[in-house]
Amino acid sequence: MAILSPTKPAHARGEPDRPPRRLGLSQRLGRLDVKVSPYLYISPFFLLFAVVGLFPLVYTAVVSLYDWNLLGGQGDFVGMANYVAVLQQPLFWKSVANTFSIFLFSSVPQVIMAIAIAAILDQNLRAATFWRMGVLVPFVVAPVAISMIFGRLYADQYGFINELLGLVGVDPVAWHGDRLASHFAISTMVNYRWTGYNTLIFLAAMQAVPRELYEAAVIDGAGRIRQFFSVTVPQIRATVIFVVITSTVGGMQIFDEVRMYDSQGLGGPDRDWMTTVVYLYDVAWGNQKSFGKAAAVAWLLFIIIVIVGMANFIMTQRIATGGTRGPKVSRRHTKALLAEARAGAAQSGTPTPSAPPGANAGPPPGSPPPPPSIPSVQPSTGSPNQNPGEDVR
Repeated sequence: MAILSPTKPAHARGEPDRPPRRLGLSQRLGRLDVKVSPYLYISPFFLLFAVVGLFPLVYTAVVSLYDWNLLGGQGDFVGMANYVAVLQQPLFWKSVANTFSIFLFSSVPQVIMAIAIAAILDQNLRAATFWRMGVLVPFVVAPVAISMIFGRLYADQYGFINELLGLVGVDPVAWHGDRLASHFAISTMVNYRWTGYNTLIFLAAMQAVPRELYEAAVIDGAGRIRQFFSVTVPQIRATVIFVVITSTVGGMQIFDEVRMYDSQGLGGPDRDWMTTVVYLYDVAWGNQKSFGKAAAVAWLLFIIIVIVGMANFIMTQRIATGGTRGPKVSRRHTKALLAEARAGAAQSGTPTPSAPPGANAGPPPGSPPPPPSIPSVQPSTGSPNQNPGEDVR
């Protein structure tokens, strides 16, 4: 085998230095492609978000600072006057309370029912594909049609729900006259439409859970309910957080169901079920026709959604990472304990806690000798009558 000696550079051999080789056009384009291509691949999302998300958000903030009228157009700059005027209106706070009430009636049962239905569909059912696609049918139906149908079901005079209540001896409920009853009726529309959608999301997460965990749980004697709470729920915690956040955003923006619940579409005579989005619609295209105040309402609603979403995220994050934990020790206390341990190890000659295993091979001076090792006794495979020193071949 020939041994190749490394060649010396040109300046070591006394030869003049050669100028660096210029890159060709194809090589430059190749390098540019490697650098720019990843940004081009992700650019459609950011361009779409900038057009339909960021620009309307910024433009709405600009409109909220002007006395902008639907008929007169842009007016004088008023600063925060639109926000102050909206916050001083009692109807705005009533709409916020109605929004939170309908949100609690809809989102909380919706998530619970979606998890339960997904757990049932995750079992070995006959015609499983039919049942899994069937839960998505309400989501496909137009929300206007759902609102009109449920509006007739919850009619005060000849509604189907009141007829069923009358059969069991319950007095008719004023679904359009009582504030709490109207919130419950509207929440049933929201649950009917969105429960199947969230069910498919939970079902996809449950099917990604390793089946070995269920087999181990069965071997340990866990039943179906125990498997659900000990295996399924901990494995889909991230999906639960996602569904809770999306349900929060959607629940705070309820419009179609409220708009089509009665003939006027403004939350009833006393605005008992007017949500914040319906109030925004009334301010912009109703009697006030003020785009500036409507933009201020939109930004106030945006702030409320962010606050509620962050609260739900923190709460679900604590639930997701909950469990038995040891006491928390501060970093300063940990450093002090390590310093004390190193000082004690230096005085006694023992290895420090940070030393790697095997750094001190021998015992420290002055320490007693280690106990003699006891040989392991192997079981004998010979005959019971075999002598202790006899060798069996």
